[in-house]
Amino acid sequence: MDILYPQCAGLDVHKQTVLACRISRDANGHSTSQTRTFSTMTGQLLLLLDWLQAGGCTHVAMESTGDYWKPVYNLLEGHFTLLVVNAQHIKAVPGRKSDVKDAEWIAQLLEHGLLRASFVPPPGQRELRDLTRHRSSCVRDRAALVNRLHKTLEGANIKLGCVLTDLQGVSGRAILEALSHGQQDPKTLADLAQWRLRAKREQLEAALVGTLKAHQRLILTDLLCQLETLDESIARLDAAIVEACRPFSEAVAHLDTIPGISQTAAQIIVSEVGVDMSRFPTPHHLASWAGVCPGNNQSAGKRLCSRTRAGRSPLRALLLQAAHAASRTRNTYLSAQYHRLAARRGKKRALMAVAHSILVIAYRLIERGQDYQDLGGDYFDKRQPNSTVQRLSKRLAQLGFQVVPVQDAQAAA
Repeated sequence: MDILYPQCAGLDVHKQTVLACRISRDANGHSTSQTRTFSTMTGQLLLLLDWLQAGGCTHVAMESTGDYWKPVYNLLEGHFTLLVVNAQHIKAVPGRKSDVKDAEWIAQLLEHGLLRASFVPPPGQRELRDLTRHRSSCVRDRAALVNRLHKTLEGANIKLGCVLTDLQGVSGRAILEALSHGQQDPKTLADLAQWRLRAKREQLEAALVGTLKAHQRLILTDLLCQLETLDESIARLDAAIVEACRPFSEAVAHLDTIPGISQTAAQIIVSEVGVDMSRFPTPHHLASWAGVCPGNNQSAGKRLCSRTRAGRSPLRALLLQAAHAASRTRNTYLSAQYHRLAARRGKKRALMAVAHSILVIAYRLIERGQDYQDLGGDYFDKRQPNSTVQRLSKRLAQLGFQVVPVQDAQAAA
């Protein structure tokens, strides 16, 4: 087998140690390998850098669990061609398993060019991705706190959630603040409602009749304080993300034109995918990487289970949320696609297909630098007009109507 990288190294990265195997070849082509163990402290990682440079390494591959590869990658970036590889793709022959053999196996695979690098975005995109993912975590934590608010009120026989759609609206927040300060008179609490909610004061009074005990009031106060802190954190993150998105503002503006994609969703897509589409040969490669396309599983000429594989969970979850939003838009191509597939394949498969379409559209918009041009909700009807006429005529005939299709001359022209 050909030797592609005669001077290379393999790293088996753990939380506290990095086991490195360095391979080099002399003028006669004889291979020699050296193995050393380093700590993951910054000083030891700098010694690892010097050791690899002393061996003349040009390529370094590393296998890691979780995020332990990041400190190593940060210090080695710019000095070598780095490959972060999936542990499932490089499993060695079973038996005699040790960290030393893992590092040697990684180095040998890299030497022959048998490793496929995982996608690691450039530093600017990594910073934006960290910010967007942290904001998403804060939003999930906020939703969990709101659910705990509902639970606390239910335990106190207060059915405020049955009348208010959003407990964190202006009226809901005012009522919750009054409850946390000891106010329990239903009429006084209902008078805090504002705007259109004032028409539901009688329902509010009935829902606010309860027994909020001292310990429940303490929990309610604590939850409101946590929500206020999270709201401030999300606001700070929003400002930081807008600033970090300035180099990608054009791509974010293009993605914002897709039905179901908001500015926040566009920022997350850019942070996960980037704006350099050359790393994905086609939009279908990107869809496969994101986990929003059917799996490829065939044997003996038969297509077996083709469930979608696990992909980038933050991007996949966002695309499914965007597909939900797009399916509820009116007179759009994505909405028509959803309803067309949901009737035959079910809602979940239809949502996954719409998520796939949204990602393909995003790929093309970023690649071409243009806004989204919708095909319209009647695209599928116009694509095969004869089939549409036959289907609708058959449905009318089943209802007892006699149908004679006559094509309009202007439409035919």
